Amino acid sequence: RERHVMAFGGGGSVEVPRNFRLLEELERGEKGIGDGSVSYGMEDVDDVLMRSWTGTIIGPMNTAHDGRIYGLKIYCDLDYPKKPPKVRFLTKINMNCVDSRNGNVIPSAFHVLGRWKMNYRIETVLVELRREMASSSNRKLAQPTEGSSYE
Repeated sequence: RERHVMAFGGGGSVEVPRNFRLLEELERGEKGIGDGSVSYGMEDVDDVLMRSWTGTIIGPMNTAHDGRIYGLKIYCDLDYPKKPPKVRFLTKINMNCVDSRNGNVIPSAFHVLGRWKMNYRIETVLVELRREMASSSNRKLAQPTEGSSYE
């Protein structure tokens, strides 16, 4: 049974099973995050390994993404959170860290996935992708037709 270590002040650590961690993330996602601009949850509630997730990002104001709703798939393999999830946009988007052919977020072009830390969460990925939409390199990029999807 795989376990993950969480460090606490005082130098001690406690191992937390992967599913406990993901259950905590699910609870956070269902409660809603901050201003509601990102959300996430299980794709299949019967997936006992909690691998397949869906996410939503509402594009930041005053950008080319303003008011757009982006759907994503997030896959947390059995080595999560030691390794980052695989993240793919379902809704077409033009961003420098997204493969325009299939919507995959490119880890080497997106710091959160490329320099993954075990304390990062699905929430971290979505919040930082939204922040990246507002970055100087992405905020004004021409976008595909609103509502179009990757095959």
